[in-house]
Amino acid sequence: MSVTLNPYLSFRDNAREAMAFYQSVFGGRLESSTFGDMNMAQDPAEADKIMHSSLTTDNGFVLMASDTPSSMALDEGSSYSISLSGDDGEKLRGYWDALLDGGQMTLPLEKAPWGDMFGMLNDKFGTSWMVSIAGQAS
Repeated sequence: MSVTLNPYLSFRDNAREAMAFYQSVFGGRLESSTFGDMNMAQDPAEADKIMHSSLTTDNGFVLMASDTPSSMALDEGSSYSISLSGDDGEKLRGYWDALLDGGQMTLPLEKAPWGDMFGMLNDKFGTSWMVSIAGQAS
């Protein structure tokens, strides 16, 4: 038996665009279904919106998302961040640069007091990211 924890992002009308962007950043296989595909569109104008999307990467990342129907509230708060961390500095810097394209840096990716390289940004879809590159062991 196994258990997984996956980020699941909610968007208002741009989940398809956001997930294509994340696929361009992380690679992997993107699968999406619309409200229309599942016969779940209460409003015919929302039939082409994403009911469920899943990006699975070669690194084992799984990122999920959907559009929130206009009949439902969407709280676009800043109470979460997705964290990318590890010791592959080149790969993590590449993710940082790609996620920053069109986004806004909130904390530069630089050496932190605890020895790691650390930075924070909000991508062009408003998703908050933290990137941490492990420092050299003493």
